[in-house]
Amino acid sequence: MLLVGLVALFSTGLATADDASDQAAELAKKLSNPVAALISVPMQFNYDSDFGPDEIGSRVLLNVQPVIPISLNEDWNVISRTILPIIDQNDVPLAGADEFGFGDITQSFFFSPKAPTKSGWIWGAGPVLTLPIASDDYLGTGKWGLGPTAVVLKQSGPWTYGALWNHVWSVAGDSDRADVNASYFQPFVTYITPKHTTFILNTESTYNFETEEWQVPINVMAGQMLKFGNQLVQIGVGVRYYAESTTSGPDGIGYRAWITLLYPK
Repeated sequence: MLLVGLVALFSTGLATADDASDQAAELAKKLSNPVAALISVPMQFNYDSDFGPDEIGSRVLLNVQPVIPISLNEDWNVISRTILPIIDQNDVPLAGADEFGFGDITQSFFFSPKAPTKSGWIWGAGPVLTLPIASDDYLGTGKWGLGPTAVVLKQSGPWTYGALWNHVWSVAGDSDRADVNASYFQPFVTYITPKHTTFILNTESTYNFETEEWQVPINVMAGQMLKFGNQLVQIGVGVRYYAESTTSGPDGIGYRAWITLLYPK
């Protein structure tokens, strides 16, 4: 009887560990998909330097990015993705200018089919808006923005690859501020190991049609699924290299660290 009990207890422990491992693998895969049906709250810390004509400026940026999926019907979701920047910058845009506060909010809505296409592609599209809530003129555009956004990707085994794009035009706001007419393009590829470590390579490129300038940071990152008590999280770090930058933008090497809180159903 004792032997049977120990075997049953051991088997239950293995099943629980296997279930937890399967859940972690599934969540890591969903985090690689921008339109997955998963509530998450990424908090992304960024450090960049060499701003301005004298290349003495620096910026610490915290992006709080809640992702909330909403089921519309049996076939469609809408995925709300919000980016709230909190910025601390020094000598930007010019020497002696120091600012701390909120930047403009970027709000995207992706209407996405719940099932991939027959060939395995996942996609979503919808509107993107920018809300001029910046607490300082140097931290935002002073303009309301509107435009389209779209994402397409494919997941095959441990690999995910695809691209996200949006374009924003200013539609209202301070008439004394420069107009906004910019495209954002993010091709990405990720690989998830059996230990639920995710390796990420992407660019987060922006082209400003008003100034005709590119900003092209190339990011190399790694994240790990963990559990603290009942809270599932992904933590990660990475570096980036600015292959191209604007006249007053950052240059050289930048750094990123993040923690993502996960709330699976």
